[in-house]
Amino acid sequence: MRINIPVIPIVVECKTRSLFISLDIPPSGSEPRFEAVDARGAYPVTESYGAQCGYTYSVQPLLGRVVLRASYFSCHTDNQVSVRTDLPCPTAGSIKDDFSAAYAVAQSSAVEAWQVILQQEGQQSAVMSTEDAATLGYFIMATPGRLVFRTTFGQPYSSVKMVNNVAVEVIQATVFFRQNWMVVMVDLVAACSLDEGSFDGYRLHWRTPAVMTPLVVGPSELRSEYIGMGVDGEVVDEQAATDRGYSVTVSEETVDSSIPYAAEGGIRKSFVMDNVYNELYMVQLTYQQTFVDQRGVVTKHNVVRQMATPPIPRPPFSVNQTTLEERVFQVYLGNIPFDVELVSVELNGQEISVLTAAQMGYSITRVSEENNTFAYIIRVPFEDQFVVKQYVSEGFFEYSLEIKWTLNIMPQMEAYYHFSSVSAFIIDALPPVFDSMCADNGISFMKDHQQYDYLWDIGIGSYTLTPQLASERGYILTNDSTTLILDVPLFTIGYIYEDITLQQFYGTFELLTKNAKTLAIEQSSSKRCLFQTTELLVCSTDGVMTVVSDITKAVPSADPARTTLLDQSCRPQETDETRVLFSFGLNTCGTRFQIDQQYVTYENEIIFHELYSTDTRPVITRDAAYRT
Repeated sequence: MRINIPVIPIVVECKTRSLFISLDIPPSGSEPRFEAVDARGAYPVTESYGAQCGYTYSVQPLLGRVVLRASYFSCHTDNQVSVRTDLPCPTAGSIKDDFSAAYAVAQSSAVEAWQVILQQEGQQSAVMSTEDAATLGYFIMATPGRLVFRTTFGQPYSSVKMVNNVAVEVIQATVFFRQNWMVVMVDLVAACSLDEGSFDGYRLHWRTPAVMTPLVVGPSELRSEYIGMGVDGEVVDEQAATDRGYSVTVSEETVDSSIPYAAEGGIRKSFVMDNVYNELYMVQLTYQQTFVDQRGVVTKHNVVRQMATPPIPRPPFSVNQTTLEERVFQVYLGNIPFDVELVSVELNGQEISVLTAAQMGYSITRVSEENNTFAYIIRVPFEDQFVVKQYVSEGFFEYSLEIKWTLNIMPQMEAYYHFSSVSAFIIDALPPVFDSMCADNGISFMKDHQQYDYLWDIGIGSYTLTPQLASERGYILTNDSTTLILDVPLFTIGYIYEDITLQQFYGTFELLTKNAKTLAIEQSSSKRCLFQTTELLVCSTDGVMTVVSDITKAVPSADPARTTLLDQSCRPQETDETRVLFSFGLNTCGTRFQIDQQYVTYENEIIFHELYSTDTRPVITRDAAYRT
């Protein structure tokens, strides 16, 4: 069986004072294990062992990585021999011999730590062997020309002092060395600021005393000659510090070193926690200060301090920017970090991708804002298929839209969501509806007054119904505080006549309800009634005149069947004992017309043709004997 082991990228860098190793936490989530290897074997590097031997080991789950820093003076680093030569690096046998000889001299001059005195202010000093000191967490390593004394914070015989309002942990020790018949005594003082750093929302700060007074041995005084700062074990020059925004503020009592959020040299990480976008910034502050005492002895104080902001939530917020007059929902989603993209929206439960939304005609816009953030603006019409419309009360409707925004952190495609709820109350009064009724001599319309009648105009064709129009056309308009009644007598303007016979015909009258602002027709109230035919004369809009006439008034009496129009070929379509019905085009049957300033008048005649007896004396006349 073949197992594919994933390749984990490893970063290895040589810093000024340490070897830097960084690797990602494997997808399985298990933490890598480090071992220090020398000629004597392998030694697991745990947090406690690393602190004792010069290895800084930390797991950063939010950043998804593990970091190991191995000091060049760590327990298992082979750096005991230092050879000075003007020759190039060994490439031939003779140079290799020189190297071996120098190594032997260095070995012969090696010293051995023998005893340690641990001193604590106000307590009796403790004298012990280096082996016993090691059991207490104090480790001493000596090489020709170098002594390394290392321990973790909070060990026995350490003390905490307040120096200029900064807590400082101090360890004082005297180490005895034996070399042949000579004993060498070395006094050691180590002092470190316990300030863990702080974040003011913009910068990370770390404080230390301006002068680390516990480092003073005897009556000498220290003065600060140099202060530098950087990151990851490297002190940067003044120009680079300025370009990155690093700052060192020195007062009489303290030194404040600060690094702006997301500055170069640190690591920024964004992630989702409890459905909220969070980000943090972590940096390895490197601080270096040089002190000189009255005798000219130089003390270098080097500090590497890991500082990190707490998780900083960046929750989005939404603003309802809807303008009711546009009848379009406009929702603003702000505080979107630069590494986040909107991938989809859910409109009242219907999820659609941003690409699909654009294809469907929705407007989704990404705009730049301050502080390197963005915003999204979406526009959804009230009449959209996904918008919910609910009746509230007479004339009032509520339009509502629930939006679920799906946002992804790039490139890890980690999703989080935001919900927006918007609604709008609109006066959406329904157009008035008329009750209508047929009468013997016309049609009646009636409606009760409503609160929003001012939104509508009542029209007849292209004309608005007013008391003046009703008077001019013969309508009977009654409009009081509660009711509007319109009686429309038969044969007044506005009727449409259909299916006319000698017995009956249909008359239709229509009222139009129009939007008072746009004059758009919102509703039609039409009534069609059946009327008994007596006599009528109507002209239709398609140029046809229809006449029903009672010819019993003619003297002498006439036979309806023997009537014609001016054109004798135009005979009645229907007759009975007393009436005739003609229907003809305005430009046919001999119809005459007359034009004045405003109207064109068409006229024709119904002519009765009588059969004369031969006994009757003929009469010469230019007019027909009988006509109506």
